[in-house]
Amino acid sequence: MDSADLRGSKRKADDADTPPSPASATPQLPRRIKPLDQVVVNKIAAGEIIVAPVHALKELIENSVDAGSTSIDILVKDGGLKLLQISDNGHGIDENDLPILCERFTTSKLQSFEDLQSIGTYGFRGEALASISHIAHLTITTRTANSPIGLRATYSDSKLITPKPGQPANPKPVHRNKGTQITVEDLFYNVPSRRRAFRSPSEEYTKILDLVGRHAVHCGGVAFSCKKYGDADVGVSTTAGATTTDRIRRIHGNAVANELLPFEVSDEYLGFKVKGMLSNANYHVKKTTLLLFINNRSVDSSSIRKGIESTYAPFLPKGGHPFAYMSLDIEPHRVDVNVHPTKREVNFLHEEEIVQKICESLQEKLAAVDTSRSYALTQALLPSAKAVPSNSSGQKAAARAASRTEEGAQPLVAKPKKPYDYNMVRADTRDRKITTMLQPKSQKEDGGSAEGDEYEYDDNRQWTSVKYQTIKKLRKAVWDTKHKDLCELFHNHAFVGIVDEQRRLAAVQHGLKLYLVDYAAVAFELFYQIGLSDFSNYGTIRLNPPLALKDILEIAVEDERKRAEDVDSDSSNEFDWEGAYKIVDTLVSRRDLLKEYFSMDISEQGELVSIPLLLKGYMPSLGKLPSFILRLGPNVDWYSELECFDTFLRELALFYVPEILPKVDTSSDSPDNEKEEEGGAGGWRDATALAKRKDELNRTVETILFPAFKRRLIAPPSLLQGVTEIANLRGLYKIFERSC
Repeated sequence: MDSADLRGSKRKADDADTPPSPASATPQLPRRIKPLDQVVVNKIAAGEIIVAPVHALKELIENSVDAGSTSIDILVKDGGLKLLQISDNGHGIDENDLPILCERFTTSKLQSFEDLQSIGTYGFRGEALASISHIAHLTITTRTANSPIGLRATYSDSKLITPKPGQPANPKPVHRNKGTQITVEDLFYNVPSRRRAFRSPSEEYTKILDLVGRHAVHCGGVAFSCKKYGDADVGVSTTAGATTTDRIRRIHGNAVANELLPFEVSDEYLGFKVKGMLSNANYHVKKTTLLLFINNRSVDSSSIRKGIESTYAPFLPKGGHPFAYMSLDIEPHRVDVNVHPTKREVNFLHEEEIVQKICESLQEKLAAVDTSRSYALTQALLPSAKAVPSNSSGQKAAARAASRTEEGAQPLVAKPKKPYDYNMVRADTRDRKITTMLQPKSQKEDGGSAEGDEYEYDDNRQWTSVKYQTIKKLRKAVWDTKHKDLCELFHNHAFVGIVDEQRRLAAVQHGLKLYLVDYAAVAFELFYQIGLSDFSNYGTIRLNPPLALKDILEIAVEDERKRAEDVDSDSSNEFDWEGAYKIVDTLVSRRDLLKEYFSMDISEQGELVSIPLLLKGYMPSLGKLPSFILRLGPNVDWYSELECFDTFLRELALFYVPEILPKVDTSSDSPDNEKEEEGGAGGWRDATALAKRKDELNRTVETILFPAFKRRLIAPPSLLQGVTEIANLRGLYKIFERSC
């Protein structure tokens, strides 16, 4: 038997130890690589776009809404596998566009790749109809407002075909009102394996009703109807003039419609606005119902779903889940919609901050309306208490609680089980210290500093789309290398305190563990990532008066000279002192680039007018400014776009890292004992000023840096060296038990 024949087949027991004869073995040649046939390519692509009838209908509904329709009717047979028909009254399809209508990547909504940064429609790739034509029989009947008669065209494999043999493949004139009707028959007729995978037509029809219901709730001003072929009853039916509450009532019932809360929150800095309707604390079901639309696109987001569920958890009984309809509008250039073939998922900037903002506002909303419910519930659970009048929702909750108590059922507020001491977390990441609420005012209301007009903040950022592939590549590298456990630690930590100011170490708690964190290393990663995410959109710190670059470099050169002499008296001769002053010419010649991309304004006379503001409320040490300017010469690659952006942002991040302050000499308050310490340009000669700066820096690290770590940091694996576990509650309990 040939060795190739043995592969994948059972061998007999007596053949198990008998190797094939080398003489009879046939040499295996590598298979040649050949391009796939275009028909196969198109069917593979169709399988990625159209996974089930509901996906085909989603594409067709989005096209109808994009066409300005105010009425959409859907007819379904056998769960959409036998027939899927959608009719609308939109603007129709021009006769000249019909020949290429079903070809791949033909669209009226996208002209260039840069248009993806501002896409505001549902579909844009031009693959939906092409994909359907490869796996179903497709017929399109349409009429525009300027056309006296309608046209009917039949398609197969992206091409116009004749509906009957012997006839031309041109569109046929038919009677039709303004709009378009798309008929999809025998879906997956030529992909039998995919067709056999569907369990039942009723299950597919249920998915279709859910999809139509979602769009019927969201698309105000559009009437929807959906029903089975041959049935008189309509599965979904809404009118164009119905309010959002009425549409929810028609689709999801009175129980949820009577317990809805309007919800709205926005943030100009994060560039988003969300509004919707959410259930209050009197309504709960076994599974969360989330109708989420991002820029009018029906999507799912696990982070938003988890955030909503965790926010509702304290307000609902155990096992209860809410209903939520949310329409989230984000500036188009911050959203990437082209990340999933079916457009089920999208990526957008500052996702965690946006989710946190939504959940905080939702929690305040629920807490504000939950007062009467809680009071009524207390009255129901305490028979001796006197009844008090309440609103209708509170009375319903009280009645439910009373009925459960009378029947002997477990009350809604069950007595919690006492956890073991070694499993109790001692801090909540949402708690705030009272010291963080009593921050001294460090800036004037007009934007100037509190101790003179040395600098002023300007955080009125004008967000623009970043089109540089190099920046997108650097951003992607950050996301691809993130460390999941470290991200969880920093996003859910509780700040304990600063441990060592010289080594820049702080203690944080996460769960049952205590960690020692090198906040200088973490700050470097944070500011580098802020430099990438906010590229060309920074705020500014204006210097008043402007500082001459030559004077700044003289300070930097002098510091370098002293440092070199302290290390080795001969090494100072190796430093190119004259070359350092050429940095001024380098920076002045690139002043336009620095101002446009990095908000670093340099005058023609070589004066530094402003530096970038990366984090609102955080002022980098100007004592590090000379070193920063000096390093921009040799450490930045000015001749390669990617290397230039990357190296400059790393130097900027190093400049923003909190400085190391010398120890404060508190042995005597006498001026004779005040020592000159190295603490940036000029050193620290005043112990009082040094102590003041130390307190200010420690407060900044606690109230600004660590909250920023929680909101914005994408922790890379390199930070593992800067995070050390120093205590574990369970381990400490074992030690104490042995010692007792």
